[in-house]
Amino acid sequence: MATTLAADRFWVDKANCHNAERQYYEYLSKEGSAANSQCTLVSEIAKAREHIKNSLEKMDGITTLTTSPVSGEVLDRVAVIEKANADLRQLVESLKSVCLETQNRITALEKKVNAELSNKAVVAASVPAPAAPSKAAADEDDDVDLFGSEDEEDEEAARIREERLAAYAAKKSKKPQLIAKSSLILDVKPWDDETDLKVMETEIRKIESDGLLWGASKFVPVAFGIQKLSISCVVEDEKVSIDWLTEEIEKLEEYVQSVDVAAFNKI
Repeated sequence: MATTLAADRFWVDKANCHNAERQYYEYLSKEGSAANSQCTLVSEIAKAREHIKNSLEKMDGITTLTTSPVSGEVLDRVAVIEKANADLRQLVESLKSVCLETQNRITALEKKVNAELSNKAVVAASVPAPAAPSKAAADEDDDVDLFGSEDEEDEEAARIREERLAAYAAKKSKKPQLIAKSSLILDVKPWDDETDLKVMETEIRKIESDGLLWGASKFVPVAFGIQKLSISCVVEDEKVSIDWLTEEIEKLEEYVQSVDVAAFNKI
């Protein structure tokens, strides 16, 4: 029996060992919590001391600021600003009193002027109007002829007026009348580069009219070897119309594609 039990492998005091192990760990946990609580308390005390120290340093800084020259300069500036503010208030009060005095004077003057106007109106109403001349006096004035006959005077004035009108008409007829003229530059475009511009110019200059005078001309390049004819002329406005002239040139359909007025000046 003893041999059998010795061969079996089992832990007879296992329960006691577990209890001992549990008690050991409980002891360790209690020691750790105490140490932690002690550390926490120490840190809180250190923080409190640091806070008190910082507060004391700030109070010392405030005391130093109030006793420093910089704060004295600020106080001086504040005093200057307060004095300037007081001066401005005094100035505003004086201006206010001046405005009130001026308003009172204007009111008094208005009352005085209105009173004078009303007095003048009363005096004008009390003055009698001048009496109309009597009918007998008017008849006597009509009978008096101080300047002779009015008919003779009218005839003489009409004769003088007619003579002056005749002299003015004669003078105006002798004065030369101005003839309104215009200077033109026409751009005449051909159909293509094969159009003979010299022949086209010759045909254009054949257009004649009373009040039309052709001037100088030149050939101006356009593009792709094509040239246009730029020709000048002078026309009398009452005799030659610009529209008529351009239509006459455009009738040369064999040579002319279009006509443009490049320049127009009154002479």
